[in-house]
Amino acid sequence: MSDRIQVAVDSEIGGLEAVLLHRPGPEIENMTPQNAERALYSDILNLQEAAAEYAVLEGVLARSARVLHVDELLADVLADEAARAALLRRICAREGVDRLEGVLAALPAAELARRLVEGIALEPASLTDHLSAERHALRPLHNLFFMRDAAAVVGDRVLVGRMASAVREREAVILEAVLRCHPGLRTHIVEPEPPVGAALKLEGGDVLVAREDLLIFGLGQRTSPQAVDFVVERLRETRGRFDVVVQELPAAPESFIHLDMVFTILDRDACLVYEPVITGPSRLRTVHLRVEGGRVVSIREDEHLLDCLRRLGLDLEPVACGGHTDPWLQEREQWHSGTNSFALAPGRVIVYARNVHTVEELDRHGFAVVEARDVAEGRVDPASHRRCAIVLPGSELPRGGGGPRCMTMPLRRAPL
Repeated sequence: MSDRIQVAVDSEIGGLEAVLLHRPGPEIENMTPQNAERALYSDILNLQEAAAEYAVLEGVLARSARVLHVDELLADVLADEAARAALLRRICAREGVDRLEGVLAALPAAELARRLVEGIALEPASLTDHLSAERHALRPLHNLFFMRDAAAVVGDRVLVGRMASAVREREAVILEAVLRCHPGLRTHIVEPEPPVGAALKLEGGDVLVAREDLLIFGLGQRTSPQAVDFVVERLRETRGRFDVVVQELPAAPESFIHLDMVFTILDRDACLVYEPVITGPSRLRTVHLRVEGGRVVSIREDEHLLDCLRRLGLDLEPVACGGHTDPWLQEREQWHSGTNSFALAPGRVIVYARNVHTVEELDRHGFAVVEARDVAEGRVDPASHRRCAIVLPGSELPRGGGGPRCMTMPLRRAPL
């Protein structure tokens, strides 16, 4: 890779310059209805359809930014013997598969990268193996195409995730190795294994960079209070004054796993919200921490998230996922990631086309509706619109439980 990238993200909406992706592959087919729940899916996906939909997303992103693929970067890293040995030792020890270390170490770099994602079939070498219900000695990474969760870029720092589920731990291990070791990236990794108890959970879907001096965290199934405290502790060493806003999330259903499933930022003055959680009557808490001079100087609770952000100088008009009129429509579209938008630039966002009431609401708020295929194939330039909603075909991808923001990890955005 030429032109080394300095990782830097100071907002959710600054012009996208570099983004990290993973195309869904055979790993998403290596599950059955019986093990789908363990893989954190509520259904099994058709790879052919999912890959076709994903190709449109990738085409849209490539029109605006440099697109990198994690498996290709991983293969580059694995070509270095020291990096390869360290990564394999860590993965095999964590997953209790020490016997595979020699087998994996003997593979060429590209094949090893593929196997670390797609898994390794179990070849019975004992009665225990023969009787096991497991199909894989090394399990596939079914969720890797949801690139957002295993790390978050905050300014020039990379927060490596502490995944809530063991089935996703290898994603964070791989991403940490890629971001730390790849010669084409210039990063500062925030230590991914702090000396704290198992209560610390942190996933990138719960981390929104609203402004250079303003972070928003979701607090729920996948991110814990201990994680927010840890991030504040690490960031206060290098920053002056900044604000952290924490939004509690419902414990159920599973569609509320991350903050970006109920709230994303669309423009300098607009956001997409799931009203029952963000603006409706709720007992969910919104907490504001101010950090100044290297310490937390105040902690207070606000009525709700938008009030808190407005008080901090970020006045966002809410656009309702599923529209305003029917709670059932809101619930249906939130379930299929209707709130999970991704910004290419201020006011130019990608959303799923299937969430028709959300798209209609965006249209009413001045977002021109354009087809993602037209953008990917160069027939429409999003920059020709002050505001636009780029509607992505999605029949299979949403069934995986994530949207455009979930599937993208920005490495670099232009300053606002």
